Amino acid sequence: MTTPPLLGAEGTPPLLSAEGLHVTFPGRHGAARARAVDGVDLDIRPGEIVALVGESGCGKTTLARSLLGLVPATGGRVTFDGKPLDYSSRALKAYRKRVQLVLQDPSGSLNPRHTVYDAVAEGLRIHGYGGDERAAVAEALSRAGLRPPERFFLRYPHELSGGQRQRVVIAGALVLEPELIVADEPVASLDASVRGEILALLLRLRTELGLSALVVTHDLGLAWNIADRVAVMYLGRIVETGEVEQVLTAPRHPYTQALLSVLPEAPGDPVVLTGEPPDPSRIPSGCRFHARCQILASGEAERAGVADACRSKDLEVLGGGGGTQVACHWARAQVTT
Repeated sequence: MTTPPLLGAEGTPPLLSAEGLHVTFPGRHGAARARAVDGVDLDIRPGEIVALVGESGCGKTTLARSLLGLVPATGGRVTFDGKPLDYSSRALKAYRKRVQLVLQDPSGSLNPRHTVYDAVAEGLRIHGYGGDERAAVAEALSRAGLRPPERFFLRYPHELSGGQRQRVVIAGALVLEPELIVADEPVASLDASVRGEILALLLRLRTELGLSALVVTHDLGLAWNIADRVAVMYLGRIVETGEVEQVLTAPRHPYTQALLSVLPEAPGDPVVLTGEPPDPSRIPSGCRFHARCQILASGEAERAGVADACRSKDLEVLGGGGGTQVACHWARAQVTT
Protein backbone atom coordinates (compact mmCIF):
# COMPACT_ATOMS: atom_id res chain seq x y z
CA MET A 1 0.00 0.00 0.00
CA THR A 2 1.31 3.45 -0.86
CA THR A 3 0.75 6.60 1.13
CA PRO A 4 -0.49 9.64 -0.83
CA PRO A 5 1.58 12.73 -0.11
CA LEU A 6 -1.30 15.05 0.68
CA LEU A 7 -4.83 14.82 2.05
CA GLY A 8 -7.75 16.42 0.27
CA ALA A 9 -8.47 20.07 0.88
CA GLU A 10 -11.10 22.68 0.13
CA GLY A 11 -11.30 23.19 -3.62
CA THR A 12 -10.02 19.71 -4.44
CA PRO A 13 -12.32 17.94 -6.92
CA PRO A 14 -14.54 15.41 -5.11
CA LEU A 15 -13.62 11.75 -5.20
CA LEU A 16 -17.23 10.62 -4.72
CA SER A 17 -20.23 12.80 -5.46
CA ALA A 18 -24.02 12.54 -5.38
CA GLU A 19 -25.83 15.00 -7.63
CA GLY A 20 -29.58 15.47 -7.20
CA LEU A 21 -29.84 11.89 -5.98
CA HIS A 22 -33.25 10.26 -5.57
CA VAL A 23 -34.04 6.72 -4.44
CA THR A 24 -37.67 5.61 -4.28
CA PHE A 25 -39.23 2.27 -3.41
CA PRO A 26 -42.62 0.93 -4.53
CA GLY A 27 -45.42 1.24 -2.00
CA ARG A 28 -47.39 -1.80 -0.89
CA HIS A 29 -50.73 -2.60 -2.50
CA GLY A 30 -50.69 0.42 -4.79
CA ALA A 31 -49.64 2.92 -2.09
CA ALA A 32 -47.52 5.95 -2.99
CA ARG A 33 -43.83 5.34 -3.59
CA ALA A 34 -41.56 5.89 -0.59
CA ARG A 35 -39.02 8.67 -1.26
CA ALA A 36 -36.16 7.29 0.86
CA VAL A 37 -33.63 9.69 -0.67
CA ASP A 38 -35.39 12.77 -1.97
CA GLY A 39 -32.82 15.01 -3.61
CA VAL A 40 -29.30 14.92 -2.18
CA ASP A 41 -26.06 16.59 -3.25
CA LEU A 42 -23.02 15.32 -1.35
CA ASP A 43 -19.29 15.45 -2.12
CA ILE A 44 -16.46 13.56 -0.45
CA ARG A 45 -12.98 14.81 -1.30
CA PRO A 46 -9.76 12.75 -1.27
CA GLY A 47 -8.54 12.22 2.28
CA GLU A 48 -11.71 13.67 3.81
CA ILE A 49 -13.99 12.12 6.44
CA VAL A 50 -17.64 13.12 6.15
CA ALA A 51 -20.19 12.13 8.80
CA LEU A 52 -23.77 11.52 7.64
CA VAL A 53 -25.97 11.98 10.71
CA GLY A 54 -29.64 11.48 11.47
CA GLU A 55 -32.28 9.42 13.25
CA SER A 56 -33.11 5.88 12.23
CA GLY A 57 -35.33 5.92 9.15
CA CYS A 58 -34.08 9.27 7.81
CA GLY A 59 -32.59 7.66 4.67
CA LYS A 60 -28.89 7.79 5.51
CA THR A 61 -28.23 4.04 5.06
CA THR A 62 -30.17 4.02 1.77
CA LEU A 63 -28.08 6.99 0.61
CA ALA A 64 -24.87 5.19 1.57
CA ARG A 65 -25.93 2.00 -0.23
CA SER A 66 -26.83 4.02 -3.31
CA LEU A 67 -23.38 5.63 -3.30
CA LEU A 68 -21.94 2.10 -3.29
CA GLY A 69 -24.10 1.04 -6.25
CA LEU A 70 -25.99 -1.46 -4.08
CA VAL A 71 -29.25 0.47 -4.55
CA PRO A 72 -29.72 2.04 -8.00
CA ALA A 73 -30.66 5.71 -8.05
CA THR A 74 -34.07 6.53 -9.50
CA GLY A 75 -33.01 10.11 -10.22
CA GLY A 76 -29.82 12.13 -10.28
CA ARG A 77 -26.45 10.43 -10.45
CA VAL A 78 -23.42 9.22 -8.55
CA THR A 79 -19.95 10.05 -9.85
CA PHE A 80 -16.62 8.62 -8.74
CA ASP A 81 -13.29 10.12 -9.73
CA GLY A 82 -15.18 12.40 -12.13
CA LYS A 83 -17.02 9.61 -13.97
CA PRO A 84 -20.71 8.64 -13.61
CA LEU A 85 -21.22 5.32 -11.85
CA ASP A 86 -21.68 2.47 -14.33
CA TYR A 87 -24.13 -0.17 -13.05
CA SER A 88 -22.92 -3.02 -15.28
CA SER A 89 -21.64 -6.04 -13.35
CA ARG A 90 -18.07 -5.64 -14.56
CA ALA A 91 -17.93 -1.93 -13.77
CA LEU A 92 -19.49 -2.36 -10.31
CA LYS A 93 -16.98 -5.08 -9.46
CA ALA A 94 -14.12 -2.74 -10.33
CA TYR A 95 -15.77 0.14 -8.45
CA ARG A 96 -16.23 -1.91 -5.27
CA LYS A 97 -12.53 -2.63 -5.21
CA ARG A 98 -11.95 1.12 -4.88
CA VAL A 99 -14.88 1.83 -2.54
CA GLN A 100 -15.40 -0.59 0.34
CA LEU A 101 -18.24 -1.02 2.85
CA VAL A 102 -17.68 -1.56 6.59
CA LEU A 103 -20.88 -2.70 8.30
CA GLN A 104 -22.19 -2.04 11.80
CA ASP A 105 -22.26 -5.58 13.16
CA PRO A 106 -18.97 -7.45 12.74
CA SER A 107 -20.57 -10.70 13.91
CA GLY A 108 -23.04 -10.53 11.05
CA SER A 109 -20.34 -9.51 8.57
CA LEU A 110 -18.08 -12.49 9.26
CA ASN A 111 -18.84 -16.08 8.32
CA PRO A 112 -18.49 -18.08 11.56
CA ARG A 113 -17.08 -21.03 9.57
CA HIS A 114 -14.28 -18.98 8.01
CA THR A 115 -10.98 -18.25 9.69
CA VAL A 116 -9.74 -14.68 9.99
CA TYR A 117 -7.30 -15.38 7.15
CA ASP A 118 -10.05 -16.54 4.79
CA ALA A 119 -12.32 -13.65 5.78
CA VAL A 120 -9.66 -11.09 4.88
CA ALA A 121 -8.48 -12.96 1.77
CA GLU A 122 -12.01 -13.29 0.36
CA GLY A 123 -11.89 -9.95 -1.45
CA LEU A 124 -8.53 -10.75 -3.00
CA ARG A 125 -9.90 -14.01 -4.35
CA ILE A 126 -13.05 -12.40 -5.74
CA HIS A 127 -10.98 -9.82 -7.60
CA GLY A 128 -8.36 -12.28 -8.86
CA TYR A 129 -5.41 -10.88 -6.94
CA GLY A 130 -2.16 -12.02 -8.55
CA GLY A 131 0.31 -11.08 -5.84
CA ASP A 132 1.41 -12.65 -2.57
CA GLU A 133 -1.92 -13.32 -0.84
CA ARG A 134 -0.40 -14.19 2.54
CA ALA A 135 1.68 -10.99 2.63
CA ALA A 136 -1.33 -8.86 1.62
CA VAL A 137 -3.53 -10.39 4.34
CA ALA A 138 -0.80 -9.94 6.95
CA GLU A 139 -0.30 -6.29 6.00
CA ALA A 140 -4.04 -5.56 6.12
CA LEU A 141 -4.41 -7.16 9.56
CA SER A 142 -1.38 -5.28 10.81
CA ARG A 143 -2.74 -1.95 9.52
CA ALA A 144 -6.04 -2.72 11.27
CA GLY A 145 -4.17 -3.13 14.56
CA LEU A 146 -4.08 -6.93 14.83
CA ARG A 147 -0.41 -7.67 15.51
CA PRO A 148 1.39 -9.91 15.00
CA PRO A 149 -1.04 -10.74 12.18
CA GLU A 150 0.01 -14.40 11.87
CA ARG A 151 -1.35 -14.99 15.38
CA PHE A 152 -4.86 -14.32 14.08
CA PHE A 153 -4.74 -16.25 10.79
CA LEU A 154 -6.35 -19.48 12.07
CA ARG A 155 -8.72 -17.98 14.59
CA TYR A 156 -12.49 -17.97 14.10
CA PRO A 157 -14.80 -15.00 14.79
CA HIS A 158 -16.18 -16.51 18.01
CA GLU A 159 -12.64 -16.58 19.44
CA LEU A 160 -12.27 -12.80 19.08
CA SER A 161 -13.56 -9.83 21.06
CA GLY A 162 -16.03 -7.42 19.46
CA GLY A 163 -13.29 -4.89 18.81
CA GLN A 164 -11.05 -7.53 17.23
CA ARG A 165 -13.90 -8.67 14.96
CA GLN A 166 -14.46 -5.10 13.80
CA ARG A 167 -10.74 -4.80 13.06
CA VAL A 168 -10.97 -7.97 10.95
CA VAL A 169 -13.85 -6.42 8.98
CA ILE A 170 -11.76 -3.27 8.47
CA ALA A 171 -8.79 -5.41 7.37
CA GLY A 172 -11.03 -7.14 4.84
CA ALA A 173 -11.77 -3.71 3.35
CA LEU A 174 -8.17 -2.50 3.50
CA VAL A 175 -6.72 -5.57 1.77
CA LEU A 176 -8.09 -4.31 -1.57
CA GLU A 177 -6.37 -0.93 -1.10
CA PRO A 178 -9.56 1.13 -1.50
CA GLU A 179 -9.57 4.88 -1.92
CA LEU A 180 -12.74 5.35 0.11
CA ILE A 181 -14.64 3.40 2.74
CA VAL A 182 -18.28 3.73 3.70
CA ALA A 183 -18.63 2.86 7.39
CA ASP A 184 -22.24 2.29 8.48
CA GLU A 185 -22.45 2.81 12.27
CA PRO A 186 -18.92 1.37 12.65
CA VAL A 187 -18.84 1.43 16.46
CA ALA A 188 -22.53 1.19 17.41
CA SER A 189 -22.29 -2.46 18.52
CA LEU A 190 -19.07 -2.00 20.51
CA ASP A 191 -18.42 -1.28 24.17
CA ALA A 192 -17.57 2.32 25.00
CA SER A 193 -14.01 1.33 25.88
CA VAL A 194 -13.43 -0.04 22.39
CA ARG A 195 -15.17 2.69 20.37
CA GLY A 196 -12.36 5.17 20.85
CA GLU A 197 -9.80 2.63 19.63
CA ILE A 198 -11.72 2.00 16.39
CA LEU A 199 -12.24 5.72 15.77
CA ALA A 200 -8.53 6.34 16.38
CA LEU A 201 -7.79 3.55 13.90
CA LEU A 202 -9.94 5.18 11.19
CA LEU A 203 -8.20 8.52 11.76
CA ARG A 204 -4.79 6.86 11.58
CA LEU A 205 -5.71 5.13 8.31
CA ARG A 206 -6.73 8.49 6.86
CA THR A 207 -3.38 9.96 7.87
CA GLU A 208 -1.26 7.02 6.68
CA LEU A 209 -3.13 6.09 3.50
CA GLY A 210 -5.00 9.26 2.54
CA LEU A 211 -8.17 7.18 2.84
CA SER A 212 -11.48 8.99 2.40
CA ALA A 213 -14.50 7.92 4.45
CA LEU A 214 -18.23 8.42 4.71
CA VAL A 215 -19.24 7.55 8.27
CA VAL A 216 -22.96 6.91 8.72
CA THR A 217 -24.09 7.46 12.31
CA HIS A 218 -26.88 8.64 14.58
CA ASP A 219 -24.28 9.89 17.07
CA LEU A 220 -23.22 13.53 16.76
CA GLY A 221 -20.57 12.92 19.41
CA LEU A 222 -18.91 10.41 17.09
CA ALA A 223 -19.12 12.91 14.24
CA TRP A 224 -17.38 15.51 16.39
CA ASN A 225 -14.50 13.13 17.15
CA ILE A 226 -13.81 11.85 13.65
CA ALA A 227 -15.26 13.99 10.86
CA ASP A 228 -14.01 16.97 8.87
CA ARG A 229 -17.51 17.77 7.63
CA VAL A 230 -20.96 16.73 8.74
CA ALA A 231 -24.20 16.37 6.78
CA VAL A 232 -27.38 16.18 8.87
CA MET A 233 -30.14 14.22 7.15
CA TYR A 234 -33.88 14.29 7.81
CA LEU A 235 -36.62 12.51 5.85
CA GLY A 236 -34.55 11.84 2.75
CA ARG A 237 -32.80 15.18 2.46
CA ILE A 238 -29.75 16.91 3.96
CA VAL A 239 -30.99 19.82 6.07
CA GLU A 240 -27.68 21.19 7.39
CA THR A 241 -24.08 20.72 6.33
CA GLY A 242 -20.68 22.26 6.85
CA GLU A 243 -17.39 21.95 8.68
CA VAL A 244 -17.94 19.84 11.77
CA GLU A 245 -16.78 22.48 14.27
CA GLN A 246 -19.07 25.12 12.77
CA VAL A 247 -22.18 22.94 12.59
CA LEU A 248 -21.80 21.29 15.98
CA THR A 249 -20.79 24.39 17.97
CA ALA A 250 -23.34 26.71 16.34
CA PRO A 251 -26.13 24.55 14.86
CA ARG A 252 -28.68 26.58 12.91
CA HIS A 253 -31.32 23.98 12.01
CA PRO A 254 -33.79 23.15 14.80
CA TYR A 255 -33.34 19.43 14.03
CA THR A 256 -29.57 19.65 14.49
CA GLN A 257 -30.12 21.62 17.69
CA ALA A 258 -32.42 18.88 18.99
CA LEU A 259 -29.96 16.10 18.16
CA LEU A 260 -27.15 17.96 19.92
CA SER A 261 -29.24 18.80 22.98
CA VAL A 262 -29.39 15.18 24.14
CA LEU A 263 -25.60 14.75 24.31
CA PRO A 264 -24.40 14.42 27.93
CA GLU A 265 -22.16 17.50 27.70
CA ALA A 266 -24.78 19.71 26.01
CA PRO A 267 -25.84 22.84 27.94
CA GLY A 268 -29.48 23.41 28.84
CA ASP A 269 -32.39 21.00 28.76
CA PRO A 270 -32.75 18.32 26.07
CA VAL A 271 -35.16 19.09 23.25
CA VAL A 272 -37.73 16.30 23.09
CA LEU A 273 -39.10 15.98 19.57
CA THR A 274 -42.74 14.99 19.33
CA GLY A 275 -43.73 11.97 17.28
CA GLU A 276 -41.75 10.00 14.72
CA PRO A 277 -40.38 11.17 11.35
CA PRO A 278 -43.22 11.18 8.78
CA ASP A 279 -43.76 8.30 6.38
CA PRO A 280 -41.41 8.85 3.37
CA SER A 281 -44.34 8.08 1.07
CA ARG A 282 -46.22 11.08 2.53
CA ILE A 283 -43.64 13.84 2.88
CA PRO A 284 -45.36 16.97 4.20
CA SER A 285 -45.50 20.23 2.27
CA GLY A 286 -43.21 23.06 3.21
CA CYS A 287 -40.26 22.28 5.46
CA ARG A 288 -40.30 18.52 5.97
CA PHE A 289 -39.44 19.00 9.66
CA HIS A 290 -42.19 21.50 10.46
CA ALA A 291 -44.61 19.01 12.08
CA ARG A 292 -42.04 18.25 14.81
CA CYS A 293 -40.21 21.60 14.93
CA GLN A 294 -39.75 23.09 18.39
CA ILE A 295 -39.17 26.55 16.88
CA LEU A 296 -42.53 26.50 15.09
CA ALA A 297 -44.30 25.02 18.14
CA SER A 298 -42.89 27.70 20.47
CA GLY A 299 -44.09 30.59 18.29
CA GLU A 300 -40.55 31.75 17.42
CA ALA A 301 -41.12 31.09 13.72
CA GLU A 302 -44.35 33.12 13.88
CA ARG A 303 -42.53 36.03 15.50
CA ALA A 304 -39.88 35.84 12.78
CA GLY A 305 -42.60 36.02 10.13
CA VAL A 306 -41.81 32.64 8.54
CA ALA A 307 -44.42 30.30 10.05
CA ASP A 308 -46.50 30.17 6.87
CA ALA A 309 -43.39 29.48 4.78
CA CYS A 310 -42.40 26.68 7.17
CA ARG A 311 -45.76 24.97 6.56
CA SER A 312 -46.07 25.57 2.82
CA LYS A 313 -42.81 26.53 1.06
CA ASP A 314 -40.36 23.78 0.16
CA LEU A 315 -36.63 24.36 0.54
CA GLU A 316 -34.08 23.73 -2.18
CA VAL A 317 -31.53 20.91 -2.14
CA LEU A 318 -28.34 22.02 -0.38
CA GLY A 319 -25.07 21.98 -2.32
CA GLY A 320 -22.79 19.03 -1.76
CA GLY A 321 -19.47 20.79 -1.20
CA GLY A 322 -17.90 22.80 1.62
CA GLY A 323 -19.31 25.82 3.39
CA THR A 324 -22.04 25.90 6.02
CA GLN A 325 -25.54 25.57 4.56
CA VAL A 326 -28.94 25.15 6.17
CA ALA A 327 -32.40 24.34 4.78
CA CYS A 328 -34.55 26.23 7.28
CA HIS A 329 -36.74 29.31 6.78
CA TRP A 330 -36.31 30.41 10.41
CA ALA A 331 -32.52 30.01 10.43
CA ARG A 332 -32.22 32.06 7.26
CA ALA A 333 -34.46 34.74 8.70
CA GLN A 334 -32.08 35.07 11.67
CA VAL A 335 -29.25 35.92 9.28
CA THR A 336 -31.20 38.66 7.49
CA THR A 337 -32.54 40.36 10.64
